[in-house]
Amino acid sequence: MRCPYRSLYCVLHLNNRTPYLDVNAYTKNNEFLDARRAQGYTLWLSRKALAPLVDYLGSAGVDVATESAVLGPDEALLARYHKYLLDMRGLVATSARGYVDMVRPLVTDRVVSDELDWTDLRPEHLNRFVLTASRGRSIGSAKLAVTALRSLLIYLHMEGLIAQRLDTAVPSVAGWSLAGLPRALEPCDVERLLAACDRRTGSGCRDFAILMLLARLGLRAGEVRMLNLDDIDWRTGELVVRGKGRRLERLPLPADVGEALAAYLQRGRPDTAQGRTVFVRTRAPHRALSSVGITDAVAAAASRAGLINVRAHRLRHTLATQMVRSGVALPGVAQVLRHRRLMTTAIYAKVDREGLRLLARAWPGGEA
Repeated sequence: MRCPYRSLYCVLHLNNRTPYLDVNAYTKNNEFLDARRAQGYTLWLSRKALAPLVDYLGSAGVDVATESAVLGPDEALLARYHKYLLDMRGLVATSARGYVDMVRPLVTDRVVSDELDWTDLRPEHLNRFVLTASRGRSIGSAKLAVTALRSLLIYLHMEGLIAQRLDTAVPSVAGWSLAGLPRALEPCDVERLLAACDRRTGSGCRDFAILMLLARLGLRAGEVRMLNLDDIDWRTGELVVRGKGRRLERLPLPADVGEALAAYLQRGRPDTAQGRTVFVRTRAPHRALSSVGITDAVAAAASRAGLINVRAHRLRHTLATQMVRSGVALPGVAQVLRHRRLMTTAIYAKVDREGLRLLARAWPGGEA
């Protein structure tokens, strides 16, 4: 088996017919990293640089002897925390990765002499982390950072790394439910967005199908990313959506959305696409498109259409707003958006200005 790292001296052993790689020998002496530096490389010069190699060997059926030899103490802890989020908390991969990325600066700061030290962790450290993590972020993003921090502290207490639960000492981010207004596009802007996709090309067919799913069905970017070929039931005209909390829900497949998907699968999806994921990269290797890739496709189409600050979730807001303005009751909107609680959908009641005027009370001292 050929190793993708030319300067790495690795030996594959055979143990009960199962190949494995003992990484201890060269990581302790930093032979691989020293070899890369000697050859003038400017990237992949830390122990984290071996992580792609470990992933590659794992996918090839090679058992790596130990993970701690490849990852530093901070990354090793974050890897265990990531597994806890997936296995115990039931988070989807993108959410779990977001939690890990949020708390990485705090974990990295606890590394002392190549070991993690939690003994002097105090509430003031948590306050400082929240202030730093919240700077320049939206309210929603700052709240996510607080949620991730509390989750990490609960995990550390469960593992016995901290003696007391400190998650209750994490300050909350000021923000009030239903305080804002959903930002929706006008119907003409949605048409401009769709028209900005050149459906004569493979990438244009792909982006048009993505936009149709977002604008007509109100899917989230992550739900579009996880759409599988087997999730499309052409015979019954239904679509299986893999939503939050790993829920599987069936939605009707409108004719125009089905036509967009069919056009992409026939003319736009590469024959060398890897796996069963519907949307893949247009450039090789044709791997599954990420949630960021879905959002980037929307942003690129918006830029071509001359629209500013348009992301994938804004199309979900647009669909809900149009439904409310058309007279659809909130329970109906909640069913389409697949909200678990009606309170989540209640924010869209604020866009029905004519209905709100009937409920508004006269200003004191003014005309009735």
